[in-house]
Amino acid sequence: MSALSDNVLPGLGPQDAMPISKDRIWVDGCFDFSHHGHAGALLQARKLGKELVVGIHSDEAILENKGPTVMTLQERVAAVDACRWASKSVPHAPYVTSLPWVSHYGCYYVVHGDDITSDSNGEDCYRFVKAAGRFLVVKRTPGISTTDLVGRMLLCTKGHFIKSLKNTLAGEEGPGSQEERISLSVEMMQRIQDYATDETGLSPGPEVWIWDGSDVAKIGHTIQEAGVFDILVKGEAPRSGQRIVYVDGGFDLFSSGHIEFLHQVLLREEKEGHQRGWYRPHEEERRLMDCGEDYGPAYIVAGIHDDNVINHWKGLNYPIMNIFERGLCVLQCKYIHAIIFCAPFTPNQSFLQTMPWGVPSAVYHGPTTFIPLTYDPYVAPKNMGIFREIDNHPFRHVNAGEIFVRISRSRGEYEERQRRKMLKGLIEEESKRKDETGNQGANVNQKEGK
Repeated sequence: MSALSDNVLPGLGPQDAMPISKDRIWVDGCFDFSHHGHAGALLQARKLGKELVVGIHSDEAILENKGPTVMTLQERVAAVDACRWASKSVPHAPYVTSLPWVSHYGCYYVVHGDDITSDSNGEDCYRFVKAAGRFLVVKRTPGISTTDLVGRMLLCTKGHFIKSLKNTLAGEEGPGSQEERISLSVEMMQRIQDYATDETGLSPGPEVWIWDGSDVAKIGHTIQEAGVFDILVKGEAPRSGQRIVYVDGGFDLFSSGHIEFLHQVLLREEKEGHQRGWYRPHEEERRLMDCGEDYGPAYIVAGIHDDNVINHWKGLNYPIMNIFERGLCVLQCKYIHAIIFCAPFTPNQSFLQTMPWGVPSAVYHGPTTFIPLTYDPYVAPKNMGIFREIDNHPFRHVNAGEIFVRISRSRGEYEERQRRKMLKGLIEEESKRKDETGNQGANVNQKEGK
C-alpha cells in the first residue's frame, strides 16, 4: 500500500509507491519562470544521483505561502518536463516538503539551494527532511531569480543588457575592473560548459557556437553576410542520416510558448522520420551496430539573437533576459542539440550555406505576433524550399509580451509579493544565521569530544 494511498491528490491518479533509493533525488519548487537559475539547481541535483524527480507546487499553495504566480501550473510543468536533467515531474507537490510524499516517489535525498525557504508561518519548508538527515544543499545561482525578472519588467531597467557577448566572454567588456571582467568571463564560460551536458549532467551534450557578423547584418536584411562561426563548447555532433534543422528567436523569458514550439519541431521531424523509414527495425539495428545506441532523425540547432537586435525590434527594455541568460535557458532544453549565440535576425542564404553542419534541411519558425515587422525575415529559406512553420499549439500565445501584460494587470499583487518576500527574507536570513551558529557549535563540541 502506498504511503499516500489515503491522500492522493485529485488529478494525479493512483500510483504505486517506489522503493526508496539514494540515487533518486527529489527537488521541489515553484518554477514560475523557467530561468537558468532553476536549471542550474536541477543540474546540480541531477549530478548527485541517477534520477531526478521534480515536485511542482500548485498555484493555490504558492499564493498562500508566497504570492501570485505569473505562469499557470500547466505552463510550469511544461517547463520542468523540457529540462534535460529532469527525469519526472510531480505536480501539486506540498509546499512544506513531506517525507511520506518524497518516500512515495522513491526518493531518499531532498536537494535545495543554500538559501532558506519558509512557509506562510515563517517556518522552514524543509524542516522535516532536515531533521531526518535527508537534506542536501547545492549552490544557488547568483544574480537571477523570478523576483529579479519581475523587477526588471516593473522598473523597465536595461542594466542587464550585454553589448557584445564575444567581448564579454573574452573578458574585454563588462562591469568592474579588468580583473573583475576576466573573473566574470571565466565564470560565464564555466556555466556554459556545465549546461552543455547530456541528461546525466556529466558527459558532453549540446554544442555551443557563436556567430560573428556586423551589426547591420544581425539586425537587418539588406546584406548577404556569411559571417564567422566559432565553437565555444564541443559537444555531440550530428550523426549519420540526421537532418539538420534550424530554428531561431529571442527566446526571452523562455516560456511554455518557446518550449512547446521546440517540442513541436521535434515531433514534426519525428513524423518526417517515420515517412522516410527512419524507424524501420533494420534501420534501428544498423544504428545500434554502428554507434552502440539509437538516436533521433533530427539535429535541432537554435539561433539566439543579440540584446540590441531584440531591443531594436521590440523597444522598451526588451529583452528582459540578456543573451547569456537566454542562451542558458535554451541550452538546458532537451528538444535542442546545439545553439548559436548572436545569430542574425534574418537567416540569409549566405548564413545558412556556411553553417558548420552544412545547409539545413529545414528552417522552422512560428507565427510572429509580438514584433512589428516591416519585412519577412524568412525569404531566403522560403526561396530555398526549406521553410517550415509551426502553427497551433497549446501555448502559442505565451511570450514575453503576454507575460509582461500578466504582471502589469496584477502589479499591486506582485509589489505586495515583493514586500512580503523582503520581510520573509529577513526572517529566513536570521534562521540561516542561527543554523550556521548551531552547526559551528556542534563542530566545536565534536572536536572537544563532548
